[in-house]
Amino acid sequence: MSEHESHFTVWGFIKGFGKLIIGILLLIQGLIGLVVMLFFLGIFLNVMSGFAGNNDKPTMTIQDGSALLLNLNGVLVEQAEEVNPYEVLLEEAYGRSEPAQIEVHDVVETIRSAKTDSRIKAIVLDLGSLQVSSSSASKMHYIADELRAFKASGKPVIAVGDYYSQDQYLLAANADKIYMNDYGNLVIYGYGRYGTYMKSFLEKLKITSHVFRVGTFKSAVEPYIRDDMSPEAKEANRAYLDVLWREYVKAVETARGLPAGAVENYANNFGEIMRGVNGDMAQAALDTGLVDELKSRAEINNMLMDAFGKTRDGKSFKHVSYRRYLTSLDGPEDDADPNIAVVTVAGVIIDGEAPVGQAAGGDTVAAQLKKARLDDKVKAVVVRVDSPGGSAFASDIIRDEILAIKAAGKPVIASMGSLATSGGYWVSAPADEIWASPTTITGSIGIFGFFTTFENTAAEVGVFTDGVGTTSLSPIVATGIGPLPDNIADIIQQSTENGYDRFLGVVSEGRGMSKSDVDSIGQGRVWIGERAKDLRLVDKLGSYDEAIASAAALAKLEKYDVITYEDKRTPFEKMFLSGGASAKLMAMLGLEEPRVRPATGLTKLVKKAEEQIEFYDQFNDPNAIYARCITCE
Repeated sequence: MSEHESHFTVWGFIKGFGKLIIGILLLIQGLIGLVVMLFFLGIFLNVMSGFAGNNDKPTMTIQDGSALLLNLNGVLVEQAEEVNPYEVLLEEAYGRSEPAQIEVHDVVETIRSAKTDSRIKAIVLDLGSLQVSSSSASKMHYIADELRAFKASGKPVIAVGDYYSQDQYLLAANADKIYMNDYGNLVIYGYGRYGTYMKSFLEKLKITSHVFRVGTFKSAVEPYIRDDMSPEAKEANRAYLDVLWREYVKAVETARGLPAGAVENYANNFGEIMRGVNGDMAQAALDTGLVDELKSRAEINNMLMDAFGKTRDGKSFKHVSYRRYLTSLDGPEDDADPNIAVVTVAGVIIDGEAPVGQAAGGDTVAAQLKKARLDDKVKAVVVRVDSPGGSAFASDIIRDEILAIKAAGKPVIASMGSLATSGGYWVSAPADEIWASPTTITGSIGIFGFFTTFENTAAEVGVFTDGVGTTSLSPIVATGIGPLPDNIADIIQQSTENGYDRFLGVVSEGRGMSKSDVDSIGQGRVWIGERAKDLRLVDKLGSYDEAIASAAALAKLEKYDVITYEDKRTPFEKMFLSGGASAKLMAMLGLEEPRVRPATGLTKLVKKAEEQIEFYDQFNDPNAIYARCITCE
């Protein structure tokens, strides 16, 4: 073992100990649930035997005149992670079930298929279990656009719910009719960016924060060195939040036919509106025209049964759920045409390999890009980016492969999702064209390094470090419990500044701009899509579909197939080791997916510990240099 590998650090101990504790807890749960696992194993094997010979999709009969129940139960993401179904079953059995991940492109594909499916009469939106992050606005607008296209085909959209969150309502607003529980609520509060700042707390614990950054607006490390948000960060955050809010207001007022200013008034004067209806939140939404009718669950169900007919048991309306319908969809019927390859960079960019949906491993993405480059049938590549960035080294590994594809004569289009900042912009910069939505959060061209040392905390309890070394850099082995030597801090700062200069060069080369021009709009500042276009950071505003069409045009293709490059899996793996495995099983058995259950206090604590360990594991750049917008996530 090398000296570097054996080097003890406090963070290494904390991470290792935390993983050990969580591992022991999961092991105990696994042993207790062994009988449960064996029971479900029998079900899995029975389903697999019928599934293997059925073209990877279940046989399903959909009655004519059915409604597509768009019950999106989970977290909306760009790319869903693979899930071990046995772990899912155990977690559900012990109350630790995680919400499924729902790919935005799956939702769009489902709506598009239903639009031309003669068996589907309408869409019923049931969005009570849909979870959306604050940075995913463009995903919601993308789905909203598809709902409007569905309505344009002559089929109605009906929204039902006990209540609506602000994000859920962006979709519901596009319905022909919106029904809400008579004791429900709809609160619209706008967009905000607030953080927890702990400079004084760390000082009380005598923890030393070491920050290395370039960029006035690079605010990722501010929570550790300030007790408030800097004026520069407030300026940058307010600029993109204002656009997100403006687009939300415009979308809702247009969809509902409300007068200009109606949504602003509802958000800013909600207290006054509530006084006018004696504190009845449901009535407030009804009186302001945000919903059409207030009904109980039973009344809503009866209304839907009258509209679509009853199920065989007479308890519900005739429908097919989202998961079941999605699972039944056919793939491409032929592959005779040339291909447009889509390679996705979703999540934090880390060095090495990473499972789909959990992070964007530099080696994993680079291998997919290389495969597209070497495939003669692939004529153009779309790099779909939905990432806050991460490892600068891994970002450069991905960029190298994009440059190699261009050198091979194949056009490359970067299609930005909701978030393409820092390292996400690093990998987008060399593309022939960059497409973004008006609400894409991008930019954040900056570099930082950060870690803490505990020499003062240790000294407080009588723990010290001392020793000898052969060079001026030898004291680095004691850093953690020991202090960070000044000469080493100087080296890290020089490396950080070099990383920023390299970032400027990447953007300068890719965008045809001078370094000084890039620096003037860099400095770690975040930009919204429409403003990024004005600044030449983005070429065109448009959807994922428009980016693919542009790639085809650059490759001079009139007919083409779109293929997504991911690791190939066997039919068994596709069924049992893919995102939403338990949901797919339920779909095949004809069962409905249960709503996500609230976590208990203990499970929340364990989950928080897991998240913190995973967060620190993401910082694995070999040079300890990061192009990441933590505050954008």
